[in-house]
Amino acid sequence: MAEHDDVPFNRDFPLQPGVVDDAGPGVRRVLCNNPSPFTFTGTVSYIVGRGQVAIIDPGPDDEAHAAALLDAVRGETVTHILVTHTHRDHSPNTARIKAATGATVYAEGPHRASRPRYESEKISSESGADRDFVPDIAVRDGEIVEGSSFRLEAVSTPGHTANHLAFAWPDRKLLFVGDHVMGWSTSIVAPPDGSMRDYLASLERLTQRNEDLYFSGHGPEILGGQRYVRFLIRHRQAREASILHRLAKGEADIPSLVRAIYIGIDPRLSGAAGYSVLAHLEDLVARGIVATDGDPVIGGTYRLK
Repeated sequence: MAEHDDVPFNRDFPLQPGVVDDAGPGVRRVLCNNPSPFTFTGTVSYIVGRGQVAIIDPGPDDEAHAAALLDAVRGETVTHILVTHTHRDHSPNTARIKAATGATVYAEGPHRASRPRYESEKISSESGADRDFVPDIAVRDGEIVEGSSFRLEAVSTPGHTANHLAFAWPDRKLLFVGDHVMGWSTSIVAPPDGSMRDYLASLERLTQRNEDLYFSGHGPEILGGQRYVRFLIRHRQAREASILHRLAKGEADIPSLVRAIYIGIDPRLSGAAGYSVLAHLEDLVARGIVATDGDPVIGGTYRLK
């Protein structure tokens, strides 16, 4: 969702599906042909190292993409499969790649929500979750995943999902950021799957690290990653300020807030925008700034406390 100009988005990403692109020393990428308003031109899978390699985010349940990845590593050995998070556009193809290569699968863990679902929640925003995924090895923050030609550090980045990990290659000052940071748009944070409080804390955490080249799950690489993350933090702070400005005029439901804040939004994204507003409201209610009757849910009405 990129309806404001306060973040320097980059939508210049000419990579074609199935083509192997040398993105930098030791990093290749292959685009899956699953474009949408949420995935941009599609999911980007990464091949890390040479000879004995890792594949990061094998992508959706897509036989053609799996074949393209396997073709890209012909003559090499896939020893590791790393998954940043368990959304259906990132993890389901893991089973195909594992079956073909015998590689060990590393991730934070199975899919889980950022908080328990409220009894009053009629619908869930978690339809995009891959609930079948289970890693061979659960990786915790700071743990090292190492192959013969790479050494990656797991960086816990919850927020977009509770189990989201980034993978840093400290020696090369680059970071595979999954959907936590994207250059073409802001990330969707949709409760109960995601948490705005966790997301903002994870962004702040990246500003304390040394990596400055980011490879995302969708769209082009990000140069000057730390500076870009600070743009994203200010963008979220501005979004919160817009919500509070609207609530200062009187109580409102989420569709009213979306109309007031997301001017000219693609109608296909209005539902996701509503959940992003909910994520902010959930945080504001927890901080005692905003009130609602009952649990903070998508159908609620909100007012300043």
